[in-house]
Amino acid sequence: MKKPAFPLNLRWTATIAALILASGCTSTPPAPETAAKETNDFPTLARVEYVLQCMQEHGGQNYNNLYHCTCSADKIASKMSYDEFTQAQTFTYALNTAGDRGGEFRDPPESAKLRDKYKEAKTYAKEACFPGGAAKDVKK
Repeated sequence: MKKPAFPLNLRWTATIAALILASGCTSTPPAPETAAKETNDFPTLARVEYVLQCMQEHGGQNYNNLYHCTCSADKIASKMSYDEFTQAQTFTYALNTAGDRGGEFRDPPESAKLRDKYKEAKTYAKEACFPGGAAKDVKK
């Protein structure tokens, strides 16, 4: 039996990236600049990384998870800017860092605000995109 040219995970990653890139290509004219900027300031790479992480959290790479996780990425992008998203993720992931180094992530007033906004955006995305919505627990 001949071995595939690309490992399965690499093929899935390439397929996901192609689908996400293709989703931005339409034959219709673009939306007005203000509306497009508000929901499309997330770089494609950031969306792909979010979708891949989301799929891993929900049991792996399959089309069902791909559909729900891309929906989730879009919903989060509609609720916060990319700058807010990256800062909120940083504050959230580094929240449990011990000592003085962790204080830089816990103590600033914008830390709590952005973490709350990120949590609300993820909850909104979960309710809108996943079967069972809020009843299903997703890793944060």
